[in-house]
Amino acid sequence: MSNLFFVALPYIALTVLIGGTAYRYWKDERSWTSKSSEFLGKGSLKIAGPLFHVGLFMALGGHIIGMFVPKSFTDGVGLSEHAYHMIALGGGIPAGIFLCLGFFLLMHRRFDKARMKVNTSLIDGVLYAVLFLTIATGFGGTLLSAVGLLGDDFNYRECISPWLRSVLMLSPDVSLMENVPIIFKIHVLCAMATMILFPISRLVHCISGVLAPVELFMRSPIIYRRK
Repeated sequence: MSNLFFVALPYIALTVLIGGTAYRYWKDERSWTSKSSEFLGKGSLKIAGPLFHVGLFMALGGHIIGMFVPKSFTDGVGLSEHAYHMIALGGGIPAGIFLCLGFFLLMHRRFDKARMKVNTSLIDGVLYAVLFLTIATGFGGTLLSAVGLLGDDFNYRECISPWLRSVLMLSPDVSLMENVPIIFKIHVLCAMATMILFPISRLVHCISGVLAPVELFMRSPIIYRRK
């Protein structure tokens, strides 16, 4: 099971993410949308949307630093492990609060009103469930680790981070994940499930947000005239 989850599944998820996204754009570009429901209810979206996205970008930034900046580098520049974790918690806890609060408000908006429910597809429901588990296990694991409930010897920079780098280097070391707490294993699995859902869900609009500034300078101008 460890080989399936932490050797095979990462490559399956990456293949579906890249290949599936490219295929959807090529096959049905008109479905490339976030399915905006702003016209059905705009009030709470003004708060929930920015909260969720700010928390998401903060969390992604923290993950990139934590996963790809090795412990040997921070040790080499004189940053102690305690100082690193204090900095990580200083950014990670606010990010988790923003993300959880924004997600809760978005889900309340979507499922509290009938007109929003009928515009929610089955794949949307699956996506929200996976996102909830991803956020809950990530934030919960961070808090449990901060108060020492996961053991003094657990350090994700010595197991999860090198495992991810080994996967990207095409030489996955599954032994690094053997002693990882279950809450972080679930978090990793949920992240891979999100990657698999990406091409078939509204998440594809993330790429549009990245490419929008580039396309802005390439597309033809739109002319607006008064009546």
